[in-house]
Amino acid sequence: MNDHKAAVKSFLSRYGMDYESMDMDKSCRTFIEEMEKGLEGQESSLKMLPTYITVDGDIPLGEPVIVMDAGGTNFRVAVIHFDRDKKPVVQDYRLYPMPGTQGEISKEEFFETMAGYIEPVLDRSKKIGFCFSYATEILPNKDGKLLQFSKEIKVKDLIGEIIGENLLRAVKNSGFDGDKKIVLLNDTVATLLGGKAAYPDRVFDGYIGFILGTGTNTCYIEENRNIKKACDLVGKAGSTVINMESGGYDKAPRGLIDKEFDETTLNPGVYTFEKMISGRYQGGLMLQIIKRAAEDGLFSGRFCERVRDIEELSAREINDFLYYPYSDNKLSNCCFEDDDYLIVYHLIDSMMERAAKLVAVNLSSIILKTGKGKNPCKPVCIAAEGTTFYKSKLFKNKLDFYMKSYLNDEKHVYYEFVRAENATLVGAAIAGLIN
Repeated sequence: MNDHKAAVKSFLSRYGMDYESMDMDKSCRTFIEEMEKGLEGQESSLKMLPTYITVDGDIPLGEPVIVMDAGGTNFRVAVIHFDRDKKPVVQDYRLYPMPGTQGEISKEEFFETMAGYIEPVLDRSKKIGFCFSYATEILPNKDGKLLQFSKEIKVKDLIGEIIGENLLRAVKNSGFDGDKKIVLLNDTVATLLGGKAAYPDRVFDGYIGFILGTGTNTCYIEENRNIKKACDLVGKAGSTVINMESGGYDKAPRGLIDKEFDETTLNPGVYTFEKMISGRYQGGLMLQIIKRAAEDGLFSGRFCERVRDIEELSAREINDFLYYPYSDNKLSNCCFEDDDYLIVYHLIDSMMERAAKLVAVNLSSIILKTGKGKNPCKPVCIAAEGTTFYKSKLFKNKLDFYMKSYLNDEKHVYYEFVRAENATLVGAAIAGLIN
């Protein structure tokens, strides 16, 4: 069995896809440098977008707010209020397909579709909290301008458009008469707010919001004095949530197969970090790696014949193999010998190891930069969401290993992962009510 693992290690090293050559200290220093450049307004692959949202303020009790959540696959709508115990009450919940996931549409169709989704609840509140999970420059009025689409969403001519303003125009054009106030925020910011609200009696030294699902992103709380590119913030006391757009980080060490796979995506050269770790790209990258390994002779001849016929592979199908390697699934059906099963497993295991180490760099860099978490009684709260984070069979345990060994054992700083029910919806509600 060690021979199979050694063969996989040699193969991945040959193509620059191994994880062992990645140095945590060096990787974190590079990541922090990109963070600082982004905060100063210099050219950086981390956009470091000020959200103009703070985490302070009392949540009004009993007041309803309309919430929307535009994700990589689904579009969710609900009405939320907080009861006397400060617990969220979710009503009128509806789930729809995300516009632009089922074929290219125009920007007019994009906003008209969303306006139709929220029409049944428009009379419930004048306030709307909109969790919009794409790279968006948040404006001081809490609306936002779209900078970049990811996750393979296809909408024509939407880059540069003001999201809330266009949506309210579509609502008005549909015949609804009434003033609305939209607060736009990213899913990571909503996750951070939702995580903080879920544990009101806990004492944390800082907060991070982290998403690893279809895509990936991170946010955290930065002192205003460090946000040098925002003239309206840098001179003010206090702090602001920063949307990092960490999926766009381009300083992670990519291998030859990473670069070849990137060329097959809708937006080559963009969001390369996301393509190394997130669920939307995990299957495609893994399939390319397995096919290259087959070409290099790591598998039996019959495996090579079968795997050539596979055109697509999803993160879910990778998990199917890990849980049920001897059952009926895409990868298992290619295997004819024990060697085939073992090589497939070790390839997946190694790439999950790399993904976990990259995420550890991302999260550790934030904690080290902010200087938080030095007291184990007041750790940094990492509110995490996403199917890849929680449902991947191998990922979470590997991430815990790298985070503990690096942050706790080497750096003597402390963190805690938390999960809040309906975190993005609840966070959007909080933002809509208090900002």
